Amino acid sequence: MNASLPDTARHLLPSHSHSLDWVGMENIRLPLQIAVTDAAQDAMQVPTPVSASVDLGIDLPGGEGARKGIHMSRLYRALLALSGKPLTVPAVLACLKDCVASHEDCNSDRAAITIRFDLLLSRPALLTEQAAGWQGYMVELSAAVDSEGQISLYQTVEVTYSSTCPCSAALSRQALSEHFSAAFAADGVPPDVSEVSQWLQEQGSIATPHSQRSVAKVTVAVPDDSGNFALQRLIDQIESSLQTPVQTFVKRADEQAFALRNGSNLMYVEDASRRILDAVTGYRSATVEVRHFESLHGHDAVAKSYWVAPAAGEKHSGEGAGL
Repeated sequence: MNASLPDTARHLLPSHSHSLDWVGMENIRLPLQIAVTDAAQDAMQVPTPVSASVDLGIDLPGGEGARKGIHMSRLYRALLALSGKPLTVPAVLACLKDCVASHEDCNSDRAAITIRFDLLLSRPALLTEQAAGWQGYMVELSAAVDSEGQISLYQTVEVTYSSTCPCSAALSRQALSEHFSAAFAADGVPPDVSEVSQWLQEQGSIATPHSQRSVAKVTVAVPDDSGNFALQRLIDQIESSLQTPVQTFVKRADEQAFALRNGSNLMYVEDASRRILDAVTGYRSATVEVRHFESLHGHDAVAKSYWVAPAAGEKHSGEGAGL
């Protein structure tokens, strides 16, 4: 470094200067390579390149000998170590430790990082053979280390799916039943199968239940001794529990299969939330937010839940924490 250039960040402040909880940078653009499964599942996987937005910062203690500011270039240098190789849990934690170590002269002992990106996964068509398309998922990875060296690590994914209202389906079935009775009860002669089939072809949609595109935002705790972020496993668990994730490649047979799935999986936000909570009980904790963008109403239907795995010997009540 050129010693003749001033370094105002090194200036000392009065002993009564305030501590700052977080100082750093937000929305840093960074190319990353994401391994979407854990190492035990697929040791030979090819990492997926993504364009990420990163927030990175540390604390700045006040008091006697407090520094005026941090050196953000040191944080940026630590962040660059994440680019150019697969992003792993150890790599993220090493970045945080480097950020703290590089500011020993500031007495910093905490660091936090948030990484956001869209992940593309190839998803097969429901029925059409050898057909697939790309589905996008919003992902957020967050990690922090505190003054005691305790690590918190979380991954968040958003899964888009279709939800059909159970009440609307019941009302539609009632309307169909009433129209059927009105059509065939007049002459007192039971209709044959061909007549019923023809009537259903022409009148079966006299009333249709409403459904809507819906989003589940799920955050789970990641063990700090993990290798990769097992994002695809979490996404698969959520989609399998819901059964109606939105589709990519669709022909008529696939669309009919999707309609059948919706009919077999009628869901309020409460139903969707409980399905997802059942699916993520293998994690230490989970936060689930389900949002149905109502086609009946001008507002959204929303459910939020927080789940923590019971400690050894405890029984889990099955209830999420209140707001």
